[in-house]
Amino acid sequence: MTYTFDIFSTLDGFANHNGDWGGYWGKQGPEFLAHRAAAYRGPLRMVLGARTYSSNAPFLGSGFEGDEWIRSMFGAPVTVLSRRLTEPLDWPGTTIEAGDPVEVVRRLKASSEVPLRSHGSLMLNRALLNAGLVDFIELTVFPVLSGETGVDRVFDGVADFDLELVETRTFDGHTQVLTYRPTRHG
Repeated sequence: MTYTFDIFSTLDGFANHNGDWGGYWGKQGPEFLAHRAAAYRGPLRMVLGARTYSSNAPFLGSGFEGDEWIRSMFGAPVTVLSRRLTEPLDWPGTTIEAGDPVEVVRRLKASSEVPLRSHGSLMLNRALLNAGLVDFIELTVFPVLSGETGVDRVFDGVADFDLELVETRTFDGHTQVLTYRPTRHG
């Protein structure tokens, strides 16, 4: 089964910020949100690291009014790769795998009946990319530079990769979604 590393980024390569930008760096629009909703509507299994799970879990309470794609992500079965978290978790349909993340994802890819997808989880996805387990990188580039407030460079610590552009789309006249197939360079 395929594994997609889905990540948001600024043009200068940051996945997050500590500034006053707001979510999506304030650049979400109706076309982009419709695209996200469609990407998360089908059957899938989410794969998350402990930090990403922990940062999203507080939103699982009743009355969450987030975007449709986030509600769909919260409704999908999830595998959390963690040696420190223990069950039960607040996210329904969630299991914890404490083993080596590379081996766990290799096993999931071999046994899953639905595509695997991970949003965020930078440390996890860098390791999986380096291990050759990422089939697609879906990189959403928001039209901002956050040189002063940006944190978490998306691809720090990854090996050299050639990227085959599989699809590119522009939403709301400014946000680009680039889908690549990575191949280790050399």
